[in-house]
Amino acid sequence: MSLRYLTAGETHGPQLTAIIEGLPSNLELDFEELNFQLQRRQKGHGRGRRMQIETDTAQIVGGVRHGRTTGAPVAVVVENKDWKHWTSVMNVEPVEGSDETKRRVFRPRPGHADLNGGLKYNLRDLRNVLERSSARETAARVAVGAIARQLLGAFGVKVAGHVVSIGGVEAAAPNLPIDELIAVTEESPVRVADKEAEQKMIELIDRTKADGDTIGGVVECIITGLPVGLGSHVQWDRKLDGRIAQAVVSINAFKGVEVGIGFEAARIPGSQVHDEILYSEEKGFYRGSNRAGGFEGGMTTGEPIVVRGVMKPIPTLYKPLASVDIDTKEAFTAQVERSDACAVPAASVVMEHVVAWEMAKAFLEKFGGDSIEEMKANLDSYLSQVGAY
Repeated sequence: MSLRYLTAGETHGPQLTAIIEGLPSNLELDFEELNFQLQRRQKGHGRGRRMQIETDTAQIVGGVRHGRTTGAPVAVVVENKDWKHWTSVMNVEPVEGSDETKRRVFRPRPGHADLNGGLKYNLRDLRNVLERSSARETAARVAVGAIARQLLGAFGVKVAGHVVSIGGVEAAAPNLPIDELIAVTEESPVRVADKEAEQKMIELIDRTKADGDTIGGVVECIITGLPVGLGSHVQWDRKLDGRIAQAVVSINAFKGVEVGIGFEAARIPGSQVHDEILYSEEKGFYRGSNRAGGFEGGMTTGEPIVVRGVMKPIPTLYKPLASVDIDTKEAFTAQVERSDACAVPAASVVMEHVVAWEMAKAFLEKFGGDSIEEMKANLDSYLSQVGAY
């Protein structure tokens, strides 16, 4: 069984659309939980005015009946409330008028897809690029990931995310059970469990916004409850940590990823890097530590998954950087589009869901079945095999 999805839609278009193929039948969906995950993405200190306009909810328009998946493709729609202000500009039919009327973009913004996309697709209005390359698309990816998260939840798997640092302000590493971590960070405007760091982060974001600048940071995703052996060592593209790394860096503005202790492993001896293998009658095989972040050889070890992503500062600045007019080739300051001073807390939520998707995909590959009941039977059989090893 293969799990995949596609999204479509623009940031100021009527809606975002996602189609998921490969979900088993009889997965019971919690629609309130689905919308709760979308709303989490909109929170966080430092967000811009767009989040005051949109109140994201997901409408499922195919593949679900009476609260359960049918095995058919699932179609999800997230409406753009701001569309009413852009109906002429983003109309699919030809529109007459000036560049100003069409809100044509001809001054590419550094750090965005504007210029590269315009050159690649031979587009003279860079709005055709920025409308799709916008981080607004991550609303659809969170909706997709939220459904994947519910698939994992049916098997006792839990997903959490939190902010590790914003700018130069680092939060103390949380030493909390996953349920408590989820609860505590949900109450924080910057998604940290460290109250002292929280205040410093808020102050830094406020100073950055006042300066017309932006700030980035590091976020972490933790997943518990996964069995050993998801992913594979036999081909490069089946290594699950590699697939997760690709998914994380595909998030808008993410420029780096690490698993477990990550780059720290380059600075310390191997005796302080690798996790010793232990055994007990109660636990079976387990690790004395989890520096590897839950992976060895591209496969899960049964320990919690720990993955971090690095988000650069959002490139749309209110004191814009230098650019070049694509018509006149003259130097200009880049056009300003509405933006956030800091979207790191929201990016933490997005990362949770792209990682959850990859985990659900790997879970279905390993325990694939056309129904949830078949998947559970396959998992039980596998766990019996592992327990008897």
